[in-house]
Amino acid sequence: MSASSRPVRAATARPGPAAIALAGLGAALALSLVGALAAWTGQPWLLGSFGATCALLFAFPDGPFSQPRNVIGGHCLASLVGLIGLHLLGPGWAALGITAACALMLMLATGTMHPPAGSNPVIVFMAQPGWEFLWLPTLAGACLLMLLGRLYGYGRHWLARRGSG
Repeated sequence: MSASSRPVRAATARPGPAAIALAGLGAALALSLVGALAAWTGQPWLLGSFGATCALLFAFPDGPFSQPRNVIGGHCLASLVGLIGLHLLGPGWAALGITAACALMLMLATGTMHPPAGSNPVIVFMAQPGWEFLWLPTLAGACLLMLLGRLYGYGRHWLARRGSG
């Protein structure tokens, strides 16, 4: 059997049903809270890439891409590069490709790689927002999700300790 025809194995062990349910619950609560905040304030707190961020924060909270530097730094850097690319190069598929590649390279070079943030330049080119997009939803939303992810993680650890003690 050649290497390309072998079945692909999961990079991580499959979690148990309780861990799966808790990850789903965490993501649902976080995205619902951010969505409710957006509805309540009338401000755009949500990005499409935040769904994938929640997948990392709640399913792999200790992973390298789930750390504050990566979540907040990756989202902010990718959105900034997207805004710069849009304003300097204008809208278009080639400009989008170049801008997204620059965001990827800068996240790698700065140690802020967060794969969901790789879609932020695409979001910027599709929505064509102003510079305020960097602050809200990008920075504020990433910080809020990071905070909710950490609080949820602390709550899970606290409950696990109480249950075993």
